[in-house]
Amino acid sequence: MLFVLQFFILDKMGVPFVVTAAIILLMILLYTFEGGVKTIVYTDTLQTSLMILGLIVCVVYILNHLNLGAGEALSIMKEKGYLNIFNTDINSKGFFLKQIIGGAFITIAMTGLDQEMMQKNISVKRLGDSQKNVITLSVILVAVLFLFLVLGGLLYLYSSSNGAAYSVNAITGKHELLLQGTNIIGDKVFPTVALNYLPTGIGIIFIIALISALFPSADGALTALTSSFCIDILGLRERTDFDEKKKKRVRLIVHFSFAIIFLFCIMVFYKLNDNSIIDKILELAGYTYGPLLGLFTFGIFTKRILSNNIWITVICLIAPILSYI
Repeated sequence: MLFVLQFFILDKMGVPFVVTAAIILLMILLYTFEGGVKTIVYTDTLQTSLMILGLIVCVVYILNHLNLGAGEALSIMKEKGYLNIFNTDINSKGFFLKQIIGGAFITIAMTGLDQEMMQKNISVKRLGDSQKNVITLSVILVAVLFLFLVLGGLLYLYSSSNGAAYSVNAITGKHELLLQGTNIIGDKVFPTVALNYLPTGIGIIFIIALISALFPSADGALTALTSSFCIDILGLRERTDFDEKKKKRVRLIVHFSFAIIFLFCIMVFYKLNDNSIIDKILELAGYTYGPLLGLFTFGIFTKRILSNNIWITVICLIAPILSYI
């Protein structure tokens, strides 16, 4: 989200990427530290609502512009092969059984084992309400993902009506769009169409939705890492040698330190200059979530207690290296 915002808007204003990233992280740093989890719940609700509103507005506009109903649009997308779900090539990364099994485990790790996600459920006062929250999130996620998939197909239909040529790269397997002599791939398709070919009003809504999608991705992760490091690594909650004032100072230092680490990671990804950063993130998740899921399984299905916790670190480092090899 941040890269798209920089590429299409802030680069034209002459704002360096490092300044953009630093300002956004500073804003997140300020409101998450002062408000904590409660702030994240309220701000994420508002931001996510704006993101979904922008998504719906874009879908409705494109349907109306193309004079298509939802059913008719889906039929056309099916004819053009945009709705292919099952990849039956067993040697492909997208083979459907790999996607289903791998996707299930990644979802378990991303949701159930993620402090960022779980802290919002833990903050709910009653267990029943927390369970309702998880179920509601699942239903909404399915609906939102379906809308995004529909929007993806509609963008190609809309682009085709404006003279674009659509193809799949035989070497990389990536979807490519040739629009007015420019080859557009990956994450740049949506912003290119929204900002250059849709009305100005829709473009503004897209920018608001883009910014709204950006903040929940970072604020929860920053707060989760801070709380996890302070509680699990530093043991700050049980420390009797620290008064509340000193504990708050330590939390501030940890919070600020993670913001610096975030900035460094963002700059690394920016230098990679990959057109589909989601692919890179999912590839990394395939290596890092394995050890997390292994630890979770070890804790649930055994009663063993490790006498030396250094083995946890060793195993978690060796596992992704072996997977990569």
